[in-house]
Amino acid sequence: MTDWTQVVDAHGAAGRVPLLLDQVEREEVPEAWEELWDRLCLHGETVSAASFAALPRLAALAPTCAQALELASAIVRGTLRHPDGEALLTSCSNEVAQLRGLVDQELRTRPADYNRLFGDLLALAGQYHWSASMGDFTDDFYAVSCPGCEAEVTIAVGDYGCYTAIRDWDRGDIERRTLRPAPAEELRDPGRWMHATADRDGQQRLAEGIRYLFGRAECPACANVFNIAEAHTTANVPPALETH
Repeated sequence: MTDWTQVVDAHGAAGRVPLLLDQVEREEVPEAWEELWDRLCLHGETVSAASFAALPRLAALAPTCAQALELASAIVRGTLRHPDGEALLTSCSNEVAQLRGLVDQELRTRPADYNRLFGDLLALAGQYHWSASMGDFTDDFYAVSCPGCEAEVTIAVGDYGCYTAIRDWDRGDIERRTLRPAPAEELRDPGRWMHATADRDGQQRLAEGIRYLFGRAECPACANVFNIAEAHTTANVPPALETH
């Protein structure tokens, strides 16, 4: 049983949170959901101790309430934005597994907001880095450092091409080199199951983008060929979190 006097939400004392949860458990109240979002996942990203404390009750509602599933998933996506997020999430491992199953089930229906739900699935699987950084591959750019010469390199995956380049703010992307997508059968996790999920659900743009993101690139500065996903993870994830 949560002692709500010992936790805070985005605005301070969390006394309102259990009352709001009681309210939405009884009936669908738009104003109550709006306040819960404001307190538990402010601006869709700021989480607090109260957010994780609310997860069990949100997970219990999630099978029959889309609002609860969306809010609970958003909280998990914000895990790394809270200094104790991973520790707080540990006590909710069963709820996270349940939520992951529900999101995966929803993805199979190929909803209009597939990419958002796919990001939720990544977070629920512990892939916080990719949940936060991976786009829809319409017009995606990723900044990395070449492992060979440490040059700043831009990786583009989208309608404008799939290439690596040196970004010049006057001339745009110069010295382009075509990316080398990973063959689907050679992908390793997490890229393998990410690709398999997107392919299963007929999301071909997403599946192909993942092949490029987990493929290889040639550095325009030194011609070194490197793994894109590894370089991007190194550039964006603190060493202590690289095991995820």
